[in-house]
Amino acid sequence: MRRIATVLVVLIVVLSVLPGVAAAATRTGGTVVVGADETVDEDLEAFGGTVVVRGTVNGDLQAFGGSVVVEGTVTGDVEATAGSVQILGAVGGDLTAAGGAVDVGDGAQIDGTLEAGAGSVAVAGTVLGDARIGADSIRLGEGAQIGGDLVYDGDLARADGAVVDGAVTRDEGLNAGGQTDFAIPGAVFTVYGVFVALLVGALLLLVFPGTAAAVADRATGDPLRTGGLGLLTAVAVPVVLAVVAITIVGIPLALAGGLAFGLLVWLGTIYGRFVLGTWLLSLADAENRWAALLVGVLAVAILRLVPVVGALTRLAVFLLGFGALVAVLVDGYRDRRDRRERAPRASDVDDTGAEPAD
Repeated sequence: MRRIATVLVVLIVVLSVLPGVAAAATRTGGTVVVGADETVDEDLEAFGGTVVVRGTVNGDLQAFGGSVVVEGTVTGDVEATAGSVQILGAVGGDLTAAGGAVDVGDGAQIDGTLEAGAGSVAVAGTVLGDARIGADSIRLGEGAQIGGDLVYDGDLARADGAVVDGAVTRDEGLNAGGQTDFAIPGAVFTVYGVFVALLVGALLLLVFPGTAAAVADRATGDPLRTGGLGLLTAVAVPVVLAVVAITIVGIPLALAGGLAFGLLVWLGTIYGRFVLGTWLLSLADAENRWAALLVGVLAVAILRLVPVVGALTRLAVFLLGFGALVAVLVDGYRDRRDRRERAPRASDVDDTGAEPAD
């Protein structure tokens, strides 16, 4: 308990002295929703099977998921990587999107530029700035309005009524079907993120060395089962908490469970980096936990620059670390329970301190 208390105190101190990190909210789960009446007054990083913004995000949105839908308002930039990306509301900054399909719906408005790489891209709304689109198929609907230049690569279909105020140019260098260009995360935010991951990771290695070793062994020994456990837990726990919260009595339990789950998810991302570094070092027949942490954290930071492959790799790293951490915690609980059950009870011991003979 003293170790756990020490870790929690240090985490609180780290977050309090690093406003650049605390200024960005992170949400994960099977479904991540910003409700219609909800306002997020900070940047938001969302990771889930489905990410839906129905309310307002007063800042930037970075989203990864099976599908990403913006029905409400994002006042800053949107960076989205998903199987499908739909913009049905308003984006106050730039939109950078990569996925199987990208759709800027009728009535949607992007105040900045549009950069999209996908299998198909459809624009039926308004883009006040330039648009750079690389896709197998590109369609400008009747209500499409692009206030700047359109640079594209792919099969372009332009409906009657679609307006492009600037020049329309085909550039085969955009690589149809792939990301055209991608925004590099803010340097300050990236440095902060690396620093926090290293600091928290070092703390975990120092205070819980056995747990770190067990997590790495579990993840590298059976990665498919471990990743599957991570995915199942990430999806199932929010559902269970939502069910518990339906009752008035369950609301406090759901809130406490949500906080605990959020902390566990965050620690899982740190352990995932450690697992990645351990695996990379093993390729060179090297073994050093501190070097593994450094290599894993830096590798994930670099992968953030790659829009699709990087996001998928980060997903795998998270699922491995999170799943392995859950498995280790469950195994530890079972071991403690078994030891308690095997321990002799007071009624089973006679006055001499010995267990009674049969």
